Formats: sequence, C-alpha cells, structure tokens
Amino acid sequence: MSFATLIHRASLPSPQVSAQQALQVLVEHYGLSGTLHPLGSQQDLNYRVDSERNRYVLKICRGDYSLVELQAQHAGLKYLAEHSAVHVPRVIAASNGDDLLSLEIGGEAVHVRLLDYIEGQSLTHLDHLGHEVVAGFGRLCGEMDLALAGFDHPGLERTLQWDARHAHALIRHLLPVIEDQGQRDLIAEAAAQAEHRLQPLLEKLPVQAIHMDITDDNVVWQRDARRHWRLQGVIDFGDLIRTWRITDLSVTCAALLHHAAGDPFVILPAVRAYHAVNPLQHEELLALWPLIVARAAVLVLSGEQQVSIDPGNAYSRDNLTHEWEIFRVATSVPLALMEAAILAAVGQALPSIDSAGFAPLLPGLVGREFALIDLGVLSAHFEAGNWEQAGIDQRLLSEAAAVHGLAASRYGQYRLSRTRPDGADEPETFPLHVELRVPQGTTVEAPFAGVLHQAADGTLRLDGPQLSVRLSGVAASLHGGAALVKGQVLGTVDGPLIVQLSRGAQLDAPLFCTPTRASAWQALCPSPAALLGLACDAEPELDAQTLLQRRDASFARTQKHYYVDPPRIERGWRNHLIDMQGRSYLDMLNNVAVLGHGHPRMAAVASHQWSLLNTNSRFNYAAVAEFSERLLKLAPAGMDRVFLVNSGSEANDLAIRLAWAYSRGRDIVSVLEAYHGWTVGADAVSTSIADNPKALESRPDWVHPVTAPNMYRGEFRGLDSATDYVRSVEHHLARLDEQKRQLAGFICEPVYGNAGGISLPPGYLQQVYERVRARGGVCIADEVQVGYGRMGKFFWGFEDQGVVPDIITMAKGMGNGQPLGAVITRREVAEALETEGYFFSSAGGSPVSCQIGMAVLDVMEEEKLWENARVVGGHFKARLEALIDKHPLVGAVHGSGFYLGLELIRNRETLEPATEETMLLCDRLRELGIFMQPTGDDLNILKIKPPMVTSRQSVDFFVDRLDQVLGEGL
Repeated sequence: MSFATLIHRASLPSPQVSAQQALQVLVEHYGLSGTLHPLGSQQDLNYRVDSERNRYVLKICRGDYSLVELQAQHAGLKYLAEHSAVHVPRVIAASNGDDLLSLEIGGEAVHVRLLDYIEGQSLTHLDHLGHEVVAGFGRLCGEMDLALAGFDHPGLERTLQWDARHAHALIRHLLPVIEDQGQRDLIAEAAAQAEHRLQPLLEKLPVQAIHMDITDDNVVWQRDARRHWRLQGVIDFGDLIRTWRITDLSVTCAALLHHAAGDPFVILPAVRAYHAVNPLQHEELLALWPLIVARAAVLVLSGEQQVSIDPGNAYSRDNLTHEWEIFRVATSVPLALMEAAILAAVGQALPSIDSAGFAPLLPGLVGREFALIDLGVLSAHFEAGNWEQAGIDQRLLSEAAAVHGLAASRYGQYRLSRTRPDGADEPETFPLHVELRVPQGTTVEAPFAGVLHQAADGTLRLDGPQLSVRLSGVAASLHGGAALVKGQVLGTVDGPLIVQLSRGAQLDAPLFCTPTRASAWQALCPSPAALLGLACDAEPELDAQTLLQRRDASFARTQKHYYVDPPRIERGWRNHLIDMQGRSYLDMLNNVAVLGHGHPRMAAVASHQWSLLNTNSRFNYAAVAEFSERLLKLAPAGMDRVFLVNSGSEANDLAIRLAWAYSRGRDIVSVLEAYHGWTVGADAVSTSIADNPKALESRPDWVHPVTAPNMYRGEFRGLDSATDYVRSVEHHLARLDEQKRQLAGFICEPVYGNAGGISLPPGYLQQVYERVRARGGVCIADEVQVGYGRMGKFFWGFEDQGVVPDIITMAKGMGNGQPLGAVITRREVAEALETEGYFFSSAGGSPVSCQIGMAVLDVMEEEKLWENARVVGGHFKARLEALIDKHPLVGAVHGSGFYLGLELIRNRETLEPATEETMLLCDRLRELGIFMQPTGDDLNILKIKPPMVTSRQSVDFFVDRLDQVLGEGL
C-alpha cells in the first residue's frame, strides 16, 4: 500500500450500516437473531450481539480493506490460541463455512465477520489505574509479543496509519487539520524532537508481528472477589502488523497516559513488567519514549481529522479528549528525563561521566573545610515546625557560615522544609544542586572548556562538550557567548552560590524534584562534588523496604504494620506524619496523639522531668497526687479513687479484677463486635473478629457476649431499638440467675468505637446498668478510645447515654503517646481489691507519665482542643454525610467530633458490606497522602480518629480526596 493510499484510508468514515441491516446479515448468513449493542470504533462498525445461543461481536469494515489483511488477523487469532495463554476471540464461521464475508449492504461494499465476545469490560472510563493494573498491561504486551515472534503472514506486510514507521510523514501531512497555530507548533516541535532521537536507533530495532493496539480499549478485565482487576482477554486485532517490536509497548504506554493524572512516570511499572517477560534491547529502551511522543501526535491529528470527516462518530469525538490529554502528558517533561527513567526502571543507566579532568570551580577554597548543614528530615536544626518558616534552609546556611566561614548544603538530601502538608501530590524535596555560603568576591573559574551564557535573571551557564554547569550568585566577568578554556576566570561570588550540573544545555532542569523522579533526574544532573572538591553528597538512607525486612526478621510478625509496603515514618508534626523523603501524610487514624505529633510542650516536660527523676509510684512525690486529683475533677461526682497504669489493655484488665473483687463473682457480660485489649483478661471480653478471627470460639466460660446494639446494621435498627437489644442481656442474666452464679459486671464502650464510632440506641445503657446493678454487678465504661473529649459534644462517651458507670477505664490520648492509662472508680470498689493483695504497675503513675498527663490536660485546655473537636468535627461529619447522596457506596456516617466512622456498603437495602472496596480505598488514599484504615467486623468502615489538633483545612483535604477516590470507581 502506498503512502497516498494510507492517507486516503486514514480519511475514511466508518461504514454506513444500520442496526436493522446488521440484524438481517446475522439472520441470513449466520442463522442468528438477537439484540444489538453498538461498540465503539474509529473506522469500523462493531456490535455486541446478544443471541439466544451466546454473545458475539459483529464486525463490519469498509470494502476498501484488503482481504489478505483480514485473513492475517484470523490467522493471528488462531496462532495465539495455540501458542499463548492469552485469551483471544474465536472467529465464528458463517452458514456457508466462510469466516469472512464480502457483501454489499445498501450499495456499500463491506467485509463482515463474527467473533466470540469476551465477557468483562475495558478500563477506558477509569480516571485512575493502580500500579498492578498498569504492570498488567505491560506484562500482557510482553507476553503477546513473545508469542507473536514466531508468527508470519503475507497480510502483515501492510501500510497502516498507526505504524510508527510512518508517524513522521503522517504528522507532517495531517498538521493542517489543526487550526490553532499554537497547537500546530507544539505538535510539530514535539514530533521533530522525537524524530531526532529516533533516527540513530532505527536500524537496530527488532521487527516482528505485533498486535499494535493493546490499549485500555482493547484489553478486557473483570474484578475478582477481592475487587482486584483480572485480565480476561484481548480483542481487536485490526492493527496486526509486522513492524518494530517496541511499537507495541509504545502504543500501550501512550494509552495509559490519559489515566496518569499528568504524571508520565505512571508507565514505568508497565515497562518493568514487559522487560521482565520479554527483555528489551538497549536501543528499544531509548526509542520507547520518542515513539510514545510520536504516537501522541498521531492520535490527536488522526482524531481531529476523523471528527472533521465523521462528526456523527461519538466514539471518535469522545476519544479526542483522551488523545489531547495523552499528548499533553507526553510532552510535559523532557525526552531525556523519560529516557533516563525508563533505563533506570529496568536497571540500566546512561553512560557515566568522566569528572577526573575537571578544574576546581572555586580554586581559592581548595582544601578549606566547609560546614555541611543537615537540612534533612531528621535534622536537629528542625523542631516545633520551624521548617515551615520561609527561607529556613538559607538562614541555617548563613548562620553556619557566620560561625565557620564556609557552609554548604548536601546534594541529594531530601529537604524537610519542602514538605507540603495536606497535599495529594509528592512534594519536590530532592535537591539537584548544592547551595554554598562563601566570602563575597571569591573567584569562580571554568571547570571545563565551554561557552558562557547569561540568563535574564543573572544565572550563568557554561556549556561544555559533556556537561553544563549552572551558577547563581556569580557576577560574570565575561559577556554571554564568550568561549572559555578550562581554568579561566568567569566571575566572582556576589551572593548565595548555587551550583548545578546537567547533561546538556537544552535540559531545563529544576533545582528540586519529587522522590519518584529523583533517580532519573540524578542521572541527568549529577552531583557537582567533583567541581567543588567537596564531599557534599547525602549519605544514603536506609530504604523503607530494607527496614521492613529487618523488622520482619526480628520483630514478631503478629505485631502487624499498616500497608503491605509502608513508607518509613520517622517524624511527625501536629496531625501529619513525615516519611524520610519529606512527604507529609495526613494522619487520620492516630487517636493516641491527641495533641498531634512533635508537640514542643511534651518534649520540654518529658525532658525536664527525666532530668530530675523517673521512678515508680511507691515513692512519695507530688506529681502522682496532682495528676490523680486532676483526673477526679473530670470524673462524675462520687468517683474518688484513681489507679494509674500503662495502657488501655491494662486498665480494662484491672477493671475486670476490680469487678471480681467487689462483686465476689466471676461472670462478665460483654458486647459482641467489641475490642478491649490484649491482656488475658481484656482479650477474654473482646469479641471483635476483625482483631481476632477466633474471638467467638475462644471465649472462656465466664464471659457472656450479648448481641451488638448496632442501630445501623444490627438485628434491630433505629433509635427505638434499645429494648430489643436489652432482651439479649436479660437472656444471659436469666441463665446466670438460674445457675445461681454471681454476676461480676458488664463492660461496654459507651460509643461503639471499634465498630466505627456508632452511638448505642438511646436508653440502652440505662436499662442494662439497672439490670446489672440489681444483681450486684458493676458497670464498666471503656473510654479508652472514645473518651477524653474526642467526641466533641461530651467529654466522656457515657454522657451521651445519660448514665454514670461504676468504673471508667481510659488510656490512648492521656499521654499523647507516653504509655499511660487510668482506672477511675469509687473508694469501696477500689479497696475491694485489697483482699487480693496490693496493686502495682511499674511505670503506671511514674513522675514522667504524670507530668506528661497533666501537660496533655493543660494543652487541651489552652489550645481549646475539645472545642476544636466539636466545631471542626461537626464540619467534618457534615461533609462526610454529603457523600451519602453522591456515592452509592457510602451507607452511613457514625460518631461525632474526631471519632467518626464512614460505613461503605454495596447495597442500600441489604447493607452488604463493601469490605474489599474499603481496603482498596485505604490503599488509594495512602497514595494521595492520607493514612486511613478500616474497622468493624466486616472491615468496611473507615475508622476516622485523627489528632484533636486537626484543622478544617485538613478535613476538607481528606473529604475532597475521599470524594475523588469514590468517583474513580472501586
């Protein structure tokens, strides 16, 4: 086929065949009847056929198409069915035995075929594709090419508009279809750059049969039971051709770019996966991104042309938005950057640079000692959020220079000052330069021969044969365009000096980049240490995966960690946690740090008390009395005794022992779906199968779980369900009465914390407490998670029920992370324990713990955190509730203040829990900079319990991202 024929064929509209005519073809030639559903195509006409026999795809293309090309497709399908595990359609023969019909319909010559329909869906409509899906596309492409390497057919030798070998000529021909001159220039420039990079590689690119359309349109997927996407098969072999092998991957990667949210690095998992199953040659790796750019240009030009000649083709019109997005993303970064990123993704690198012949940039300072300033995440220079101050890094450098004379930053050290709280995107924290403080007037010399250029902002650039060096803070002694020899003076320092190396004058490198792009940019902007004669490169940090391996090798694995591949978190500030690459994550699950992370008051109080004394509570010191008194002021009237312990588990365990001692019974009534701790006693009364899958079968005989009073999804629903749920309690109490067993007590969270902050039915605790006390038992309110002001509307959870318990247990936020718990009760209950000996908790009530406990109460009052929980928490709940009408997956919002639960369901009638969707949601939120985990027995509730310093800005960021992910489809 000549190029002229190619251009003509690229300009053809799809066949004009009506659905009625297509049905007639099915009846006459295939003996089938059924209903037709249009399927999109740019130049063909495709229908899904739902017949009584099966589902099929009816494909109708123009008679201009060569028969041998269509025969090649059928031969390719048969070959793959025999030589590959990839599922492809089977061609269905017509009644006359032919698998390809050439007909005339309505005066138009067409070719007709019928194929199997592969059940599933394409992913074109999804805005976001996860890493596993992206890798799946790459793996599929590699496996397909591996299988097709042995396939040949005369119909593969064809001239096709999508063949990358013709991209340059096709782009040049189609450019006039773009009316806007600016857009035309962008496409022409991108195509020219791609062609320039490709030309030296073309002769070395392997050629074979390829599918050339393994895209989000033509790969069929289905969700499995865990809601993960699973590959079902590949369709549409209309572009099957013999051409460069790497074209196949370039087409696949280009299609992925409209799911990339602007980030071209999204394709890298696909590249790695392809290379793992079908290794690519070095030249193919270098050609990949230029081919993607060329493909993007062809897509927009062909799309614009097709819409102009076939304006009624909705498929082409809708695809045009995707095609322009692909072009925008493909041209958003330098070609050289993606080349380096692709090489790095498969363990290859750009050629090394010989720096041995460099002359010193600052010859007058050779041998002088610089103060290398730590500006990293763990730097001791940073405290109490001071890294958020504008210009903090520059100030630290200047202060160090004032003391030491010379100071420098480290190349490649992730900067804490550049973290961005409440941001979905990675911050640009990786420095690709070194910043120095040296005396004014210090001579700067050319480290290599080159041509000097000066930008409008005063930045100097010396372009050498291998490298360019960019300098800020230098007054040039020569004019722009001057040719310098190595060692020639180019100017003097007149301010803060910034030095950056790069591989080429045309590379517009940033001073900072994101962690994801760091390895690629490092290859293009190597360290200037050799120019400076200064060991200024950052020390490599222990990466998160290696650290996790060390943890798993020594730390008992029953002590789980969040996420499969958690980031390494070593710093926190307020309601954010910060990883070692300087990314801030919004902490939506840390109800221990009520004051937030890194609070300066906590550091000061702990440090001061440690410098004085830390011992156990059997010694006489003021703090234990002062803290106990303050706790009693928060408790209801009549409660006058405090026990101080280390944790919530210990507090609940002690509460059970108090109930035993006071009642002289052993039997405890607890509530299903509840969690109370990990000690033997606390675990015994815990019934949450999310925490312990065997919880219901391993309860001791002294524990009597009653029906969970869940008003939303429980056995009884609604605000008037208390009496119904109390019947379960009465049933167990009656059995104990019959057996003449003494009831010890009843333990319950006054707000159902582990089930997502669900309020108990009004009046439930009043009725239960009355029945328990009537039998001599005590009522324990587990406030470990929901108490201490977190709920906003009330300080204690039991206030919501209008009751006063006999024993209150608490922990979590009491110490803002310091191991600290407490039990508050009445004197007669507390002293009943003396019949069993005295009680002692080694660290419970220590001077440090007591001082920290009092400081927490002080800060909560001074910073009005209880009010913040009420006001901002109220805004939070209202915003979450607004999602119910917008997203069918959102069933209900539970709780109040900063203890909220968002319950996800698949059906609003059956309330089927969306367990798998909830986990996918949490993983996706983590990608967007938010830590969140599920709770509840079905793990379908977001357990939202952030630090009480959480701001309205953070709340809005969280809900906006939640809205985004729910809209992406789970």
